[in-house]
Amino acid sequence: MLDPKLIEQWISAGLPCEHIEVDGDGHHFKAVIVSGDFAGLSRVKRQQRVYQTVLDKLNSGELHALSLQTLTPDEWKNALG
Repeated sequence: MLDPKLIEQWISAGLPCEHIEVDGDGHHFKAVIVSGDFAGLSRVKRQQRVYQTVLDKLNSGELHALSLQTLTPDEWKNALG
């Protein structure tokens, strides 16, 4: 069973993140990722960028399901109110 903190480490090792939070049940995970690298990218491109950081884990089956919410720092600030 995977620890969400390990997934956070994998993502942050390949993508500069201002904020990252992963939650899940050990098999299915949801991540909120805030990165300046997302500026100007479509939602699909942002997700592709994140999936690149864990592609080997997905391909090996070590990581099964990961849903993403990807935000720029400005979008994150606005979401917090």
